[in-house]
Amino acid sequence: MKIGEASRVSGASARSLRHYEDEGLIVPGRFSNGFRDYCQSTIDRVLVVRSLLESGLPVRLIREVLPGLTDGADAGTDVVCAEFLHEVRSHRDRLAARIAVLSDQQAALDAYLREARHTGL
Repeated sequence: MKIGEASRVSGASARSLRHYEDEGLIVPGRFSNGFRDYCQSTIDRVLVVRSLLESGLPVRLIREVLPGLTDGADAGTDVVCAEFLHEVRSHRDRLAARIAVLSDQQAALDAYLREARHTGL
């Protein structure tokens, strides 16, 4: 299918599909005229990519582990999955630390605004 139909089917914009290709996340086929040709397995991979990106994972991490997640069972799949889960946990922990800092900053601003209201500022 051409990029317009692939976009409709996958829910990813044509621009996103091109970006995924540029990042090495997908490799669509090509028609004889050079247009991209998206098969169902590429669409399935796009859906995985979108899900992982929406979860906040960086493209670098997705690019590293995507072959092991989408290309079927391999001898090294357990190792890839273990490394991937470690990276996901690390990413989640960094997000949790950032959220804690932001929450503290928000609480400090709330306290400042409460104090400002009480003093008539």
